[in-house]
Amino acid sequence: MSLEALHTQMVACRACPRLVAWREQVGQEKRAAYRNATYWAKPVPGFGDPDARILIFGLAPGTHGSNRTGRPFTGDASGDFLYAALYRAGLSNQPTSSHKGDGLELRGVFITAAVRCAPPENKPSPLELRTCAAWTEQELALLPNLKVYLALGQIAHHALLDYLGLPKSKYPFAHGLECPLGGRVLLSSYHVSRQNTNTGRLTAAMFDAILRRAKALAEVG
Repeated sequence: MSLEALHTQMVACRACPRLVAWREQVGQEKRAAYRNATYWAKPVPGFGDPDARILIFGLAPGTHGSNRTGRPFTGDASGDFLYAALYRAGLSNQPTSSHKGDGLELRGVFITAAVRCAPPENKPSPLELRTCAAWTEQELALLPNLKVYLALGQIAHHALLDYLGLPKSKYPFAHGLECPLGGRVLLSSYHVSRQNTNTGRLTAAMFDAILRRAKALAEVG
């Protein structure tokens, strides 16, 4: 199966009733700033280079970001921080991401998340994480050149450990943690959320250093 075919199936998923209800409610009610926008309000498939050597693995779509635009980390503050950093690192062709047709291209990077639908309060349940893990299995299997899994935040870190069959007790989350995986590496960072970037818990310099390390480990020029 191709990524395109998988994503067509993913977009039709209605497996988690709470997430379906929330994403669609938000899509109808909207935020005042986007009252004239048509919200995506469906599962958000991954985006990027199908030959990627670096995977960026987030938590879930932003309620008024990806849930509105239909592309990971697009249309909110987290995306503003992430895509500017990818551009500085030479991993994208432009520093901004506003909508699906804005011309953004990623180089050597693919972006997806542990949960593909926006959850209330940005908190997916354990059952929702387990349910969406089936999409993770299929999506990552179609990215054969991956060398580095870059987890953004503890939930994404734990979801990747589950995918890789590694015990959470042996690999507790920490910013900058590297877990060698026999030819591949799990690398973890604080999430690029506004809560972290506005408080200085995660600075641009800190995240630039993480991306430099990811490029070195993945041997991306």
